Amino acid sequence: MSKNKSVTLTDEQIDELGRELDAIRQRVVDDLGEADREYIYKVIKAQRGFEVGGRAALMLSALPPFWLAGTAALSLSKILDNMEIGHNVMHGQYDWMRDPALNSKKFEWDTACPSDQWRHSHNYMHHTYTNILDKDRDIGYGILRMDPSQKWNPYYLGNPVWAFLLMTFFQYGVALHDLETENVITGKRKMSENKDLLRGIWRKVGKQSLKDYVLFPLLSGPQALSTLSANATANLVRNLWAYSIIFCGHFPSGVATFTEEETEDETRGEWYIRQMMGSANITGGQLFHILSGNLSHQIEHHLFPDIPARRYPQIAAEVQALCEKYGLPYNTGRFSKQIGSTWAKIFRLALPNGRDDSDSAPAVTVVPTKLSAVA
Repeated sequence: MSKNKSVTLTDEQIDELGRELDAIRQRVVDDLGEADREYIYKVIKAQRGFEVGGRAALMLSALPPFWLAGTAALSLSKILDNMEIGHNVMHGQYDWMRDPALNSKKFEWDTACPSDQWRHSHNYMHHTYTNILDKDRDIGYGILRMDPSQKWNPYYLGNPVWAFLLMTFFQYGVALHDLETENVITGKRKMSENKDLLRGIWRKVGKQSLKDYVLFPLLSGPQALSTLSANATANLVRNLWAYSIIFCGHFPSGVATFTEEETEDETRGEWYIRQMMGSANITGGQLFHILSGNLSHQIEHHLFPDIPARRYPQIAAEVQALCEKYGLPYNTGRFSKQIGSTWAKIFRLALPNGRDDSDSAPAVTVVPTKLSAVA
């Protein structure tokens, strides 16, 4: 039986919480400057160094040590490009620098999903409707049952299989996300509406495939096959890592979901509460946080998606203190705990009577607002 925790907040308390979080954000924005500029340039320099070093090592990839070194370096390059650079730059975290190379509207990353489609499906849809059932399509990505409120059907018996395939081919799953294929199947969306999206996807996937599986292998000459396998392995490593970090931030036990009715006419303070209750953090060291794009601080990211992610560890203690002050949950734990509970949920919800009812999931009600949720 899950432990129930009732939280009651007045409208004044909710408004005050919103003002306190606004103040944290404004303080960080006012402090942005040279340290943030130097940080992102150092990360970009490291990412490029790993890529160049990895490509150079793969020229000698017939020798196992060079293949391993080249593949490891290339994997790190792709992870940094995806997590700490691409994702964060496209959130507008560095637009204040006025550097054309870091412009959120023009940046393109080293993955299959076109950046313009990502900005719509992620920056707008997900961050606007975070964990609102039937609005936030990141709940299950259109193929998984990740909440008991999703009506069960026999297809979900394959939940663990679909999750494994999504994890393995994550960059392509993300690329196809904006097509809303589940709505096409049910007739809610016409395939003809996806023509422009499909053109963009094919163009980006073709470019990525040509680079990783044709151009660079050919440039390796006699090492073409080993370079091709290294590129495929690096893409796989990046996919597994990105999937795991993202799922740990959204789906472990204790993360709440909401209905459209509960979030109707939402105030700023209520929006903040939904972000905190609908996200989870992962504890770890500095290197872990960098490689996760600081999405290990998913709660802070959902509160302030447009401030540099390197700032999240600096404000995490303040955000946690506010949660304690107002009696709200602050879901955090080591990677093994969060990923374990996420996969446990995937398996449980594959069954018709499966529920996310672990003892770590509190039932939270915020009164008198419309917000209420059972994790």
